[in-house]
Amino acid sequence: MSSRGVYEKIFSRKVAKHLKWSDVAAKVGLSKEWVTAACLGQMALSHEQAAVVGEIFDLTEEEKQWLKVVPYKGSLPTSVPTDPLIYRFYELINVYGTTFKELIHEEFGDGIMSAIDFKMDLTREPDLNGDRVKIVMSGKFLPYKAY
Repeated sequence: MSSRGVYEKIFSRKVAKHLKWSDVAAKVGLSKEWVTAACLGQMALSHEQAAVVGEIFDLTEEEKQWLKVVPYKGSLPTSVPTDPLIYRFYELINVYGTTFKELIHEEFGDGIMSAIDFKMDLTREPDLNGDRVKIVMSGKFLPYKAY
């Protein structure tokens, strides 16, 4: 068994059990965004969190151990995403990345937005012209230091 095999098993069991990520997150006690990232192999779970996820998805003890290993983050299968939804985020960064950078530097100075001290909230926003996806991201600003 490998970490990838565990994440594939989780996804398979999620489908078979007709679960929603928000239901899994409620049992773990954290946001649906973070728990989904963890269950898809982008975050390491604590012992307690792995036990809950393991119970939900009927994982073995060995499989639960893989959930606690610090993963190789950002592991998309290709450098330019081919999945249409993920590609739109790539496109969004290509079009608006320089705007994000310019406005963050103008407001905060020279630095970055942390993806470590980070929160995200994804919700449906009803709209008469078709529902919209609303994603709010909040990351701590980390200034570059002179040394």
